[in-house]
Amino acid sequence: MEAKTIQRTVVCESGTITYFLTRKSVKNINLRVKLDGRVLVSANHRVPTAYIDGFIRQKQAYILSALTEFEEKRKRMQEEPKRYVTGESCTLLGRVFRLTVEEAEEETVYIDGDSIFLKVKDGTDFRHKEIMMTRWLKEYRMAVFKRLVDAAYERFRAYHVPYPELRVRSMTSRWGSCHPVKGVITLNSRLIEAPESCIEYVVLHEFAHFIHPDHSRRFWDLVTMLMPDWRERKNRLENREGEKNGAGY
Repeated sequence: MEAKTIQRTVVCESGTITYFLTRKSVKNINLRVKLDGRVLVSANHRVPTAYIDGFIRQKQAYILSALTEFEEKRKRMQEEPKRYVTGESCTLLGRVFRLTVEEAEEETVYIDGDSIFLKVKDGTDFRHKEIMMTRWLKEYRMAVFKRLVDAAYERFRAYHVPYPELRVRSMTSRWGSCHPVKGVITLNSRLIEAPESCIEYVVLHEFAHFIHPDHSRRFWDLVTMLMPDWRERKNRLENREGEKNGAGY
């Protein structure tokens, strides 16, 4: 049966909660609270909607606490725009790097140890520093993603999967997507902040969709066979980026 998602609102003692319910062939009620403020619930078609609403009321303290925490996190992220000055931090592949800006005749950006060096002729020219860092990060990101796509492709050759076109873009609710018909894999640009093992999981996940376009049992069996520790990698990624998983029943 095709998965269907509907939006529901539940009035609780502590406030009103809007959630998105997806009907799937799952055993438990699964609850996730996303960084963007969405409350996602998946449940079997046989579970009554009234029961799921009651489940939300039982979890209201947890849900509202997570929503408050994520709202504060989003505000902090919005309130701290990059200035591209020495001392700012940048997270790449799960590591925090310190930006060091130096004035030099030869302009360049490179990593040395735990620092990212930005060498520019005029250290006060914000726009120029922004352009240089943006360009460098785009090239760095694509190089890392392509290397991991190349590695994953070698594992899927035996399944006659074509080498995909790699696209990178900003996405608010997904880490990656796959278009099997067009032969395209798209990765979230913010994945570059995650540990490499987490990016490997997302890449393999999308490659597996070339063989099984859905999230069927056969899909997850394939992912498990190729990456037995995928759950740990997925949880590490979600816990970094603001997704809280509530208990099922």
